[in-house]
This record gives sequence, structure tokens and C-alpha cells, in this order.
Amino acid sequence: MNTSQRIVAALWLVACILVLGGCARKPGGPPQRRIAGIVFQEDQFFRLVLFGMREAAREEGVELLEANSASKPDKEIQLVNTYIAQKVDAIVISPLSARVSISALERAHASGITVVTYNTTIESSVPASYIESDQTDLGASTGRAARAYIEKNLGGNATIAILAFLSQAPEQSIQRTTGFKREIASLPGVRIAAEQDAWLAEQGVKKVGDILTANPSVNIIWAANEGGTVGAVMAVKNAGKGGKVAVFGTDTGEQLADFLLADDGILQAVTGQQPYEIGSLAVHTALRALKGEKVLPRVSLPGILLSRANPDSVQAFKQRLNTMTR
Repeated sequence: MNTSQRIVAALWLVACILVLGGCARKPGGPPQRRIAGIVFQEDQFFRLVLFGMREAAREEGVELLEANSASKPDKEIQLVNTYIAQKVDAIVISPLSARVSISALERAHASGITVVTYNTTIESSVPASYIESDQTDLGASTGRAARAYIEKNLGGNATIAILAFLSQAPEQSIQRTTGFKREIASLPGVRIAAEQDAWLAEQGVKKVGDILTANPSVNIIWAANEGGTVGAVMAVKNAGKGGKVAVFGTDTGEQLADFLLADDGILQAVTGQQPYEIGSLAVHTALRALKGEKVLPRVSLPGILLSRANPDSVQAFKQRLNTMTR
């Protein structure tokens, strides 16, 4: 190859690089926004939150970085610090604690990162917005269903066991439990015999099994979240007390919908959030805040009551769930 040929080859290579680089970079176009979406547990609720986040990210043309703090405060801090170092544009997070989670998110905010909280929040002005369900009303909605069941089927008398998640997310657990207790307080024949923590299914199976052994008069169980509700239903089934012990719960999911449709009569009603909508709205809100648009500091989405007494609504919920998770 002579000198002229080498020059032509070199120019051709440079042209190719410029063309390929131009295709990848899109000169003049803004860089793609990056949003970190952090959940703290692997369950149906947070899976649907992530589905909602992904859909919103696709619609907005942004990159979604997904992470799970696994309910560990040190891991949450590590994740936030990692995203600060990566200079993401926004962090959308369900914080583990209203107080403990503040310092890491304040550092993110000070670094110019927009923070939007959902499901849980912090006691700080750092979040541009907080997307939630009305936690007290979620518990109250199931409480009203339980009260109606007790009045209709048990003559207004019941011995109740409660499964909460106080040691996992205290603020949220307290709000849901307060709402539930408020609704059943009007029944003088109701007594709460046990109140324990169990937010995972395996915890719920053991705790409810122990409760039923220690308190054979228990005939109503209310669980404050999805995992506890699943565990309570399984424990009642294992004890052979279907038809004798009724379970009520907060949160929804495909498994709980199936329990509501089952012939065993154990799970009577649950009140669920709208996790898909929460995840989607959180991402859209973060992007609006990044653009300098005005966003509401707090948005509360209504809950959804699913009841054994209305199987058509349960079937409709399952169909929508299948559509969202395809």
C-alpha cells in the first residue's frame, strides 16, 4: 500500500468513527436522564411499584437504575451514596425510617439530586414530593370490613390477633394499626388477645400458629401487610381452622386474590394500595421536578377493598394485575 492509499484508508477510518460516534451521541441532544428507583423488599407490592416505574421511564425516555435495600439501613445508605457518586438526576425511594434515612437523602439533595419518596417518607423538606396511600385509611378500610363480618356472623363478639410490622417500618405500621383498631373499637364485645410483628409469610405462619395454640379463642386475625396476611391464611389452614378463624389483611397481590376466591372461607377481605400507579407517578413527578415544574408536596392515592363477598371485583383485579405484569 503506497502513501496515497494509506492516507485514503486513514481518512475512511476517521469518517467511519465520526459517523458511528455521531449515531451513538446524537450531537446537540440532551443527555439521557438517570433515575434511581429504590425499594426495600421483594414482594408483590414492590414488584408492582417497579413495573410502574419502568413503564414511566419508558414513556419519558429515561434510564431507570433499580435497587433493593433489603430492609437494611446500612445498605440503604450505601445505595444512596453510590447514586450520589454516579451523579444520577433523581432518587425515587421508599425510605426505611422517617429519621434514620434523613442524613443520606440530605447528602443526595445537597449534591443536586432530586429526591422523591413514595410509600414511606422522611421528616425533612428534602423530598420534592411524597407519593403515598393514606396508611391510616388502609387499616380503617379493612377494619370496617372486619367489623361488618363480626356483627353479621359473630353477634358482635370476637377475639382478635394482630400481625404488624412495627420493627420494620414503624410509622407505617402504627398508622395502619391505628386505623384498624379505630373501626373495631365501637364493638364492646371485641377483645385483642395478641399483637405481634410478622411481615414475611414464613414469620406469619409461625407467629399465627403459636397464637392459635396459646389463644384458642382467637377467631379473627388481621395482618397489616401482604406477607403477614399470606402467613396468617396458611397458618389457619395448617391448623385446620378454616371456617372457625377468619383472616383480614392490608395490601393485595395475586396470591391474596386467589385466597379470596378459594373455597376454604379463610381470607375474607383485604384493602390494597395502588403500587403500579404509585411507582409510575413517583417517576413522572421526579421528572417534572427536574424540569422545574411545580409538583405537589404530598399526593395520597385511595386504597382498594377486595372482598370475598364480591368475587367479580376480585376477578377484575386479577385480570388487571396480569395485564400490568406482562
